[in-house]
Amino acid sequence: MPNYQLVLASTSPFRQQLLNKLAIPFKTASPDFDETPLDGESPSALVLRLAQGKAQSCPSDSSDEEKTTLIIGSDQVCVIDGEIIGKPHTRERAIEQLRRQSGKSITFYTGLALHNSKTQETKVKLDTFVVHFRQLTTAQIENYVDKEQPFFCAGSFKSEGLGIALFERLEGKDPNTLVGLPLIDLIDMLETQGFAVL
Repeated sequence: MPNYQLVLASTSPFRQQLLNKLAIPFKTASPDFDETPLDGESPSALVLRLAQGKAQSCPSDSSDEEKTTLIIGSDQVCVIDGEIIGKPHTRERAIEQLRRQSGKSITFYTGLALHNSKTQETKVKLDTFVVHFRQLTTAQIENYVDKEQPFFCAGSFKSEGLGIALFERLEGKDPNTLVGLPLIDLIDMLETQGFAVL
């Protein structure tokens, strides 16, 4: 197997926890990339562009000429009623986001990029995941927000935690996508570079 170094272009603890599931060594790096959406940019185009930009913005820190650095970039947005919704940051905004989502189906778009430092080639993939919410009361929403405080999660919930109580059903191929890193797609992309997880 070729000599690889894996870098996750993210400071997100959620993405780091997900990548740890694969039991492979990796480093993290903070991407230096402007995440401002372009005028008229669709959610899918936005996350693909940002994932690619994040992966390409992190320089290879390997001094070993024989070592190839594979840099992983990922970005995600939540779309409610055709509008891109970001992280709430406050209790009030988290409650408002969940009120809007109550009884509705919400789509998450996640872009994934893998950049090869040696070939300078970047592969990108898009994964979508649909969350079908229960009809929620104000009391249920406030109780959830106060218990889990999902202020840094797009859509104002943590699906891997108590957030599961908000849902009627989930629709997608990889539950990890909802947390922010599509591991099934990533494993496929790593294998195309000659990096076998198993």
